[in-house]
Amino acid sequence: MPELPEVEVVRRGLADHVLHRRIAAVTVWHPRAVRRHVGGVADFAGRLAGRTITGVRRRGKYLWLELDVSAAGDDAVLAHLGMSGQLLVADSGRAGEKHLRVRIAFDDDGPELRFVDQRTFGGLSVHPLTPAADGGLLPEPVAHIARDPMDPSFRLDDAVAAIRRRRTGLKRALLDQTLVSGIGNIYADEALWRARLHWARPTETLTRAQGRAVLSAAAEVMAEALEQGGTSFDALYVNVNGASGYFDRSLNVYGQADRACRRCGTPIRREPFMNRSSFSCPRCQPRPRRAHG
Repeated sequence: MPELPEVEVVRRGLADHVLHRRIAAVTVWHPRAVRRHVGGVADFAGRLAGRTITGVRRRGKYLWLELDVSAAGDDAVLAHLGMSGQLLVADSGRAGEKHLRVRIAFDDDGPELRFVDQRTFGGLSVHPLTPAADGGLLPEPVAHIARDPMDPSFRLDDAVAAIRRRRTGLKRALLDQTLVSGIGNIYADEALWRARLHWARPTETLTRAQGRAVLSAAAEVMAEALEQGGTSFDALYVNVNGASGYFDRSLNVYGQADRACRRCGTPIRREPFMNRSSFSCPRCQPRPRRAHG
C-alpha cells in the first residue's frame, strides 16, 4: 500500500490542480468506490455538488479534501487509496480509464478529478471534521491517527516515549499508526537499517537515543523518497498526472534479499513478518537475544 511519501506526492499534485475550485457534478460509476460513505451513492454526489475545495490535507498515509462550510458544518472528502487507488487530474474530453470509479467535474470546465481503482479496495467518503487529541481538525475515521515524523508539529521525544511503553517488537510499533503515522513496511525496513536496529527488538529495551535515531532515520528516508516521487513497485502507484516515482532504485534493504549490504557487504536476509516480509542485514542489524516476532 502507498506510504507517506507516495500520498504526499498525490496531495501536492491535488493542491496544485483542485484547490479553490467549485465542484459542479459528481458521477459514481461503481458503488463500491463510495461504500464507506454511510448515505450511499446519491448522498455522496449531492453532498459534493456546489461545494468548493478549500484545503488538501494529509496525516500519515491518510488524505482528504476539505470543503467549504455547509449547513451541516465542516466536512471533508476522505480518500482511501487501498492497494490500487489513484487520484488523477484529466482533461474532461479524455476518455475514461478502464477502472474509473468516480468522476468529479468543476464549474470552470477545467481538468476534472478522477478516482481510478483496479482492485476496488479503496474509496471516497464524506465525513465531519472533528478535533484530534493532539490538535487540528481531522475527518472522524482518522481522528485517532498520530502525527508523522515529517509533520512540523511532530514531537519526537513524545513519540519515542510512546513506542517504549508499547512492549512489542520495534517494527510492529513503527507500523502502529496510533503511535506514529505514515511509516509502512518499506520505510520501516529502510529506517531500521539506517539506525542499525533489528525489527524484532523489544521496544521496552530501546534506549531514548535509539528511538530518536530510528524515527529520525524514518523522516530522512521518507524525505529522500518524496524528492524522487515516492516508491513505485508497480504501475498502480502514480501521481495525479499518472507518473511513477523512482525511489525504489535507492532502497538499501527492502526487496534486496541475497544482495550485498551497501554498508558491510553481507547478504541481505528476508524473514517472514505479519504475513509480509522484513529485510535486514545480519551483521549491521543482529537479532536480539530476546525478540518479539
